[in-house]
Amino acid sequence: MKILKFCPNCGKETLKWDGEKKWSCPECSFTLYNNVAGAVAVVIRCKDEIYLTKRNQEPKKGKLDLAGGFVDPKESAENTCKRELFEELQIDVDINNLKYLTSLPNVYQYKEIDYNTIDLFYEYNVAEKFEAQLALSEISETYWIKIPEINLDDIAFDSQKIFFESYIKNNK
Repeated sequence: MKILKFCPNCGKETLKWDGEKKWSCPECSFTLYNNVAGAVAVVIRCKDEIYLTKRNQEPKKGKLDLAGGFVDPKESAENTCKRELFEELQIDVDINNLKYLTSLPNVYQYKEIDYNTIDLFYEYNVAEKFEAQLALSEISETYWIKIPEINLDDIAFDSQKIFFESYIKNNK
């Protein structure tokens, strides 16, 4: 992980990382917290198949991912699901039909900085399979994959691998 060195308050090269969640400056007592960020992941399901996306950017470019993303300030997790599914796939979902499943911690590395996240997993059932209009800046391809055929080695993030281990067992 990239460690910040210069204090944004006093400008001196005295910023210290505690190894877990904060930087502090012994010179001016400034503290910068690396708090947990909220993120959503949506399992779009049609009968026994899940709609997975293939990442088109780092981190984990080329790996499979659930549609979703980071929660914006003043936004509910459900509204994040709605916004992200529209941004990434151009599908409009009714948030009343989202089913919360679980949450798992994750680490999202972006530009050499580790961001601790809490990933909130939702399920959204559809009656028929579809092919979405992709946000190619984020997604290169999509796949409908039968639940038992999901290969955990192809999944991008640790939280999703842990999630799918349980999800696959419970949906045989």
